[in-house]
Amino acid sequence: MKTVLVIGTAAALAVAAAWASPPSYEYKGMWGQQGTGNGDFRYPSGVAVARGGRVYVSEWNGHRVQYFTSTGSYVGKWGSFGTGNGQFNNPAGIDVATLGRVYVADSSNHRIQYFNASGVYRGKWGSEGTGDGRFKNPADVAVGSNGYIYVVDSQNHRVQYFDGNGSFLGKWGAKGTANGEFETPEGIGIAAGGDVYVADTGNNRIQRFGAAGSFKSKWGTAGTGDGQFDAPAGVVVAESGFVYVADTSNHRVQYFRPNGSFLGAFGANGSETGQFKRAEDVAFSPNGLWLYVCDANNHRMQYFEQTNPAVTPASLGRVKTLFR
Repeated sequence: MKTVLVIGTAAALAVAAAWASPPSYEYKGMWGQQGTGNGDFRYPSGVAVARGGRVYVSEWNGHRVQYFTSTGSYVGKWGSFGTGNGQFNNPAGIDVATLGRVYVADSSNHRIQYFNASGVYRGKWGSEGTGDGRFKNPADVAVGSNGYIYVVDSQNHRVQYFDGNGSFLGKWGAKGTANGEFETPEGIGIAAGGDVYVADTGNNRIQRFGAAGSFKSKWGTAGTGDGQFDAPAGVVVAESGFVYVADTSNHRVQYFRPNGSFLGAFGANGSETGQFKRAEDVAFSPNGLWLYVCDANNHRMQYFEQTNPAVTPASLGRVKTLFR
């Protein structure tokens, strides 16, 4: 789903200092319409961007993954409705590992599947249940810089994490409202330093954890104001450390400093350019300047350009691209 750029400590401090003023975003382009043809969508639910700029989009009601150039030209697809290898039942979150392996949360099949960059099936794990390595409607998947695969196990109200081939490593969370508890979480983003941000959807908040699940902080309440949410879903962390959230039922994207202080927002309910009907997921281009948004109920993808970057990743000279 989401690109993270990993940079050296000195460069990271330079970015943080240069971005004393928050970035802003303006509409750049879009593609897609409701349908089943190549490049059409039936509720795009997850987006991830590979190192070369290829954009992968999962379709909740289309039961497939499509992939595109960075500006939306159709390249290929895979998947159909079913329970077999390479088939899906409501695919949700998606992410791309450093070497191009694509992980998909096959939600209503209660499993994770993974593929090569062109969609050739490579493996899977999980089945319906509450035990370690089992799921109830996994909603999102993210690849950490440590190589761990983090899964938002939505209806079990927890996060589980695995090695790259699906061997269980650990878990945290339970149903509730206390720190470290969840109500149907739906999104996850991993910072370059390893911190894990979870969209605690039913509690209308974001929670932040260490790589093994130690609680660090939280922010958000139900509402429409700055820093409030209505069913937040997708999360991505930029190389600056800023956290971007698809505030789904408020039809917008909000972004924050790592501690949760509000920086900005864009989007409104509608079908015009720059508007959304359920902003479902977010992902960055490898250079960190384009932000892709799943505009789910408009059955399209939109992307936005950062308009006032004080420092661009290319100017740092030590940028290494990793993937969520």
